[in-house]
Parts: sequence; C-alpha cells; structure tokens
Amino acid sequence: MSQATLEALYAAFNRLDADAMAACYAEDAEFDDEAFSLRGKREVAGMWAMLCSAVKAQGAKDWELRVGPIGPNTAHWEPIYRFSATGRMVHNKIDSQFEFNAQGLIRKQRDRFDFWAWSRQALGAPGLLLGWSGFLRQKVRKQARGNLERFLKKSG
Repeated sequence: MSQATLEALYAAFNRLDADAMAACYAEDAEFDDEAFSLRGKREVAGMWAMLCSAVKAQGAKDWELRVGPIGPNTAHWEPIYRFSATGRMVHNKIDSQFEFNAQGLIRKQRDRFDFWAWSRQALGAPGLLLGWSGFLRQKVRKQARGNLERFLKKSG
C-alpha cells in the first residue's frame, strides 16, 4: 500500500496536480528537507501547491520529473526545473524516506539532497561561494517559509 501511495504521489507531481498530491498525505503529516520544515497536511499540501503553481506559471516548458527507484518506504527523484527566483535551471537529486499511517497515507517525509549543489545551480555565484554555509541555508529556509505563508494566506 505504501509503495502505491508513493507512485501516486510522484505521478501527480509529474502532472503538477497538487490536489492529487495532497490526497497522499495524512492530516498530521510532517515534511522536512533543506528548505522546509512543515507540520500538518495544510502546510505540506500548501508547499506542493505553491511549487506546482510556480512551475505552471512558467508554462511548464522547463519542467521534467525523473522518478525511481521507488521502494516501500523510499524514493529517489530528480526534478529538473527553472528556479523562479533567479530564472536558473536546476537539476536536483533527492532521496526521500517515508513513514505511513495505518491507511497508507504519508505521515512523515524526509528529503535529502546536496544543498551546495542545489544552491550553485539555483543561485549562481552566491550559491557557489556560500552554499556550504549555515548562513545561506538559514536565509533560504526563511525565504521559503515566508513564500509559503504568503501563498497559504492568499489561497485561503
């Protein structure tokens, strides 16, 4: 059941279908990666809706999602996209670990990726020079949180 949930999650992400992605998460879901630390389905689903919306706003012409392998509690996925804040192309390589509730919905998701590699691609010279630092990581987290809060407020 959990592997089917993950397959549904990434198929929905490939289609940029945030509502179908949200259906894969439990109400008490938790999500953590280098940019976000989210609690509750509202925040997690809101993040995916915000990201899907950003890709759609750019016409999705610079969007590709490579997924696999997917296991019962893990997934490897590689989004290729244009980072909206800078217009730079990013090819991120992400390994995810999951925990599920009794209904097979995602309860916890922890994504890991090389922040320095991401920041070099997304931010250019500042990412190259400061991507290894806690300072830049904290700045990215703060900006991501602010963007999400504005998106959730606007979305209702």
